[in-house]
Amino acid sequence: MTGPDLTPDLAALLPDEHRRLLVGGRWRDAEDGATFAVHDPADGSVLTRVADASVGDAVEALDAAVAAQAGWAATPPRERGEILRRAFEMIADRADDLAMLMSLEMGKTVKEAKGEVGYGNEFFRWYSEEAVRIHGRWMQAPAGGSRLLTIKKPVGPCFFVTPWNFPLAMGTRKIGPAVAAGCTMVIKPAAQTPLTMLALAAILGEAGLPDGVLNVLPSTHAKEMSQALQGDDRLRKVSFTGSTGVGRTLVRQSADQLQRVSMELGGNAPFLVFADADLDAAVDGAMVAKMRNMGEACTAANRFLVHQDVAAEFAEKLAARMGGLTLGRGQDDGVDVGPLIDEDAVDSVARLVTDAVHDGARVVTGGARPDGAGWFYQPTVLLDVPADSAINTEEIFGPVAPITTFSTEEEAVAAANATEYGLASYVYTRDLSRTIRMAESLDFGMVGVNTGLISNPAAPFGGVKASGFGREGGFEGIEEYLETTYVALPAT
Repeated sequence: MTGPDLTPDLAALLPDEHRRLLVGGRWRDAEDGATFAVHDPADGSVLTRVADASVGDAVEALDAAVAAQAGWAATPPRERGEILRRAFEMIADRADDLAMLMSLEMGKTVKEAKGEVGYGNEFFRWYSEEAVRIHGRWMQAPAGGSRLLTIKKPVGPCFFVTPWNFPLAMGTRKIGPAVAAGCTMVIKPAAQTPLTMLALAAILGEAGLPDGVLNVLPSTHAKEMSQALQGDDRLRKVSFTGSTGVGRTLVRQSADQLQRVSMELGGNAPFLVFADADLDAAVDGAMVAKMRNMGEACTAANRFLVHQDVAAEFAEKLAARMGGLTLGRGQDDGVDVGPLIDEDAVDSVARLVTDAVHDGARVVTGGARPDGAGWFYQPTVLLDVPADSAINTEEIFGPVAPITTFSTEEEAVAAANATEYGLASYVYTRDLSRTIRMAESLDFGMVGVNTGLISNPAAPFGGVKASGFGREGGFEGIEEYLETTYVALPAT
């Protein structure tokens, strides 16, 4: 494979060998020798080039997954769990290197990237422990005369598509339960950030994952690849994290082969602040819910719905925190906010802010692109944003907090639910009764009460409505990779 040499630092983080495809346990070039560039979002330069998998490569990867499936399913659960445990320990030992690699290709600060490594790695620890807890049930038929036995079996070969914003965690959330359940995989990481996934695959190989169980295909041919794999009746499951539009396409493509599907799609999370809230705690939570990953997260607080009596004070406090953040290259000391993923992302955020101001919103802080190279946007707070402004209806995916006011609880709930999405939501109140009402009234898969951080490997992550279906994490996550077989036994 040809391409410019890596810089010494990047070469140490990801050797040349691991910039290729992983198919059937072998690192190799794409069948046609094609490569594509991975860019540094801090300045737009090319970091390196990686192999660009074709449809033919994808079919070969599925061949490898199918060939490995029976033997992997028969592997003792303890052995599958121990592989995940060894990978967990290796990732923990190499957290600094993985964080630096992630920061280079995705832009987030090294500190935040290291936080993702720790969070994502917990899925391997969790599912290393769940592998030995896969079980069915045994019972006497209610009418007598027979016994009912249920057993769990792996779904079979899976196709995973992961997004660019959390290059490690979005992989471990899928790979962990699949390995624990006994499924083989073909995974296509996002073209913007394939390096972390390739490094993760190398670690799993070192940890003892058999050849063909995990196959990794960086590629710019996502559409053609998904069509080919989903048209193959040997593929039994698809798991996707990304946009709702692409998710709908993958669900449609799954119909002919009736494949199992898990979708974690877009979000438009409301952040409700009631008049009785602890405003300092609400601002702390807002900084986490909004600024994690520069706002580039489906769980990011997208619409700040604040009671009219405290909106001005909340905006002032939030603006002071947001305005004090330092933008810069994620690998530099003292930087709080890195670049967005690409120029299109900056253009989208800038358009939403411009439209909101045109609609009558007031800029409290930020509101512009900084001068200089790279794909940056200033942390921004907007006040008096009309409810129907585009910034309240579209996913922002950037460091912008639009504040819209409400006067009653009923109005707040109606505004929060006025979206096709239903992934995450946040509520700040000191009223226990209101907390219960919010949990029951908000149409979202997840509700954070007086906290801006809701993701947890031990909890079921997922949404409703246009935010998808299925759950990742928790006890529920492994069920996405298991089928139930019922066995009828005559009474003895």
